[in-house]
Amino acid sequence: MSLIIRQAKPSDANVIAHIIALGFGDDMMQQYCGPNGLEILEVLAGLEVSQYSYHNVLIAEVDGEAVGAIAGYDGAKLQQLRQPTLAYIQQHAGFMPQIQEETQPGEYYLDSLAVFPEHRHQGIATKLILALCDKAFSEGHQRVGLLVDMDNPTAERLYTSLGFQRINSKQLFTHQLWHMQRKV
Repeated sequence: MSLIIRQAKPSDANVIAHIIALGFGDDMMQQYCGPNGLEILEVLAGLEVSQYSYHNVLIAEVDGEAVGAIAGYDGAKLQQLRQPTLAYIQQHAGFMPQIQEETQPGEYYLDSLAVFPEHRHQGIATKLILALCDKAFSEGHQRVGLLVDMDNPTAERLYTSLGFQRINSKQLFTHQLWHMQRKV
């Protein structure tokens, strides 16, 4: 297996949309983007400025095929990135999602992570997380934060094994989540 982690490109928008949707799950996708969520995410992934812009995504490739992705950005830029995201969703889904603050200034936020099912359990998610942390720390950020569903202890164990610790809890839509951080 030849794995590389690379910066996403505009041509990756379709893959980014599918992977982010996979990470969200059906319930959250419906609450966030409505029934045309995949098409909405694909457009957002191709924009210069949005939470899911290709600028904010690293892609994992195995033998030249995109198999996973991770999206992350400076938490201080949440509103700047969220505004065009929510405006596009409202325009094309017909509603404005009511979403709580996911992150804040002082952390680089791991927004979304997923690996296609046929490529799981090969260490790809771990390599994506470590690559995002390396990127954040090399840019001068002191903390990387994320949210993990309280009903997903497997994911929490992975994050804990990589140095993340619980700092508090949050709610996003109807999901109860642990807010975890890893310090430089």
